Amino acid sequence: MAINNSISLTSPVMATYTRFPVTVIKGKGSYVWDELGTQYLDFTSGIATCNLGHVPDVVKEALEGQLQNLWHCSNLYNIPNQQQLAALLTANSCGDQVFFCNSGAEANEAAIKLARRYANKVKGNEVPEIVTFQQSFHGRTLATLSATGQEKIQQGFAPLVSGFSYLPFNDEEALELLYTIEPVAVLLELVQGEGGVIPANQEWISKLAEICKEREILLMVDEIQTGIGRTGTLFAYEQYGIEPDVISIAKGLGSGFPIGAIIAKEEAAKGFDPGSHGSTFGGNPLATAAGLATIKHFVNTNILNQSNEISSYLEKKLLCLKEKYSFIEEIRGLGLLKGIVVETNALEIVQKAIANQLLILTAGPNVVRILPPLTVSKEEINEFIKALEKTFQSIEKGE
Repeated sequence: MAINNSISLTSPVMATYTRFPVTVIKGKGSYVWDELGTQYLDFTSGIATCNLGHVPDVVKEALEGQLQNLWHCSNLYNIPNQQQLAALLTANSCGDQVFFCNSGAEANEAAIKLARRYANKVKGNEVPEIVTFQQSFHGRTLATLSATGQEKIQQGFAPLVSGFSYLPFNDEEALELLYTIEPVAVLLELVQGEGGVIPANQEWISKLAEICKEREILLMVDEIQTGIGRTGTLFAYEQYGIEPDVISIAKGLGSGFPIGAIIAKEEAAKGFDPGSHGSTFGGNPLATAAGLATIKHFVNTNILNQSNEISSYLEKKLLCLKEKYSFIEEIRGLGLLKGIVVETNALEIVQKAIANQLLILTAGPNVVRILPPLTVSKEEINEFIKALEKTFQSIEKGE
């Protein structure tokens, strides 16, 4: 067959994203550059992925070293990086065993499968139910979008995967339904990111964890966006005084290199045995080299203390803006996952910020989501506030 070199006017990339008019070709630290050399302050971090900033030296060196030796084999053989990363993750969490995959959606898919198989294999429950929460977001696979408590994510993909019930988030009275539903597991985010940057209430989480322990319900926490230091601790659950049975992670785990995982307590991990689940690329030498370098950096440096200081500084600056601009209703979030609740169109703010060389995100129609790298400096926070205020001024003037 002859090679066709003609160029189509229609993009060969499927239109699953409405892309902003920026072509990013380079990144370092808190900044990215487009093909014209324009520099942008990136407060999206690849949607909470580049937690150590773009192209962190410690991860770059680990990947370059691994590239010289081995890219891929398979999980039929022992992979030293994988063993070391699993050991580091379990040593710094409440979990005992790790399954590696390639993304957050796959991590939540694995959590769902683990819960179901645990119910079947260990509990003898052949029709297990999993409870999730309204406005949640757990991924784009058929099972994870079925677990997601947002109709707009599920629209057009019927029939959905059965076996999920959705309760109101942060509603204590609704937790009484756990006695009626009798689920095998509960899956939730401790800060609903896509749902509007909504943190869980401490009393609500404590009650939920108490019921799960009492009823022997697996407590599964989706830390895809909140994990790897994003909220001020390595995992957000640490700030709530709970111990999940299963933790799903991805995004920041590889500093931009695709990797996901679930960390499970020994009892929950009994749901999987050889042949029950797998992944061709999951936990391969390259991915785990990136993950190992990333987690070692968190464990061996004071980056979390620095990011907590910066988070406090950022919050003060944002609260000052709230006092100044009447269309800002609320500043909320945890750590360096911040949401600015506005009366106006959040997408319009994001679009206008690009003209001021600032990249930010939405989290629903009226929430602007702020996700700087954890390595961000006070000077860069000041630069961000200046660009954001310039954007707000144009909104206020109707420009």
